[in-house]
Amino acid sequence: FNSLNHDMTLAEFKFIWYMEYSHRMWGRVVGLAYILPAAYFWRRGWLSRPLKGCVLALCGLVCFQGLLGWYMVKSGLEEKPDSYDIPRVSQYRLAAHLGSALVLYSASLWTGLSLLLPRHKLPETHQLLRLRQYAHGTTALIFLTALSGAFVAGLDAGLVYNSFPKMGERWIPDDLLAFSPMLRNIFENPTTVQFDHRILGIASVTAVTALYLFSRKIPLPRRTRMAVTSLLAVACIQ
Repeated sequence: FNSLNHDMTLAEFKFIWYMEYSHRMWGRVVGLAYILPAAYFWRRGWLSRPLKGCVLALCGLVCFQGLLGWYMVKSGLEEKPDSYDIPRVSQYRLAAHLGSALVLYSASLWTGLSLLLPRHKLPETHQLLRLRQYAHGTTALIFLTALSGAFVAGLDAGLVYNSFPKMGERWIPDDLLAFSPMLRNIFENPTTVQFDHRILGIASVTAVTALYLFSRKIPLPRRTRMAVTSLLAVACIQ
């Protein structure tokens, strides 16, 4: 209010306050939804030894996610007398918070599906091994693209250029490497952050499309084909 939103009304403040409050409460509900059933199943002896380790890791990740969220929000409330920038949370902490959430969500989904849908026993052919390796590489690329999106959000980098495929009148902007040292541009220059996010997004869609086309050449179970087709559909929508 003191630095930027001088004309904010009490009603407008309540709106953003309740958004933050709801997010915190929802996070705590998620934590309870993990920890309470896990404690019950553990006490009843329904968890195998490997699953106990998995449950402990997931519950620990839930708690870590909450702490990371607090650490992120704290960065937006710190006084910075030497800075003329508008108040905002650290893009590094925002990316860490999002990355942790994606890991938690993916691990939860993987664990749940592993219990509900046992793995197909397929012959370990060279093509199948290549498909699995390519799928893992595509996963890593998508994860990196999502993290780069957190840097875009944290720096308001989406407001710098609003044209596509060019950025303004150029394919490569003039201020791409404006910061020194050069490495700072990747994480702190809004133009570079948006440029990187575009490149990573295009690369992710290309990788998913290639994965889909490669999967069509291999005899796969129906469930796997549905997964690859769904992945391509979601990538196109995204």
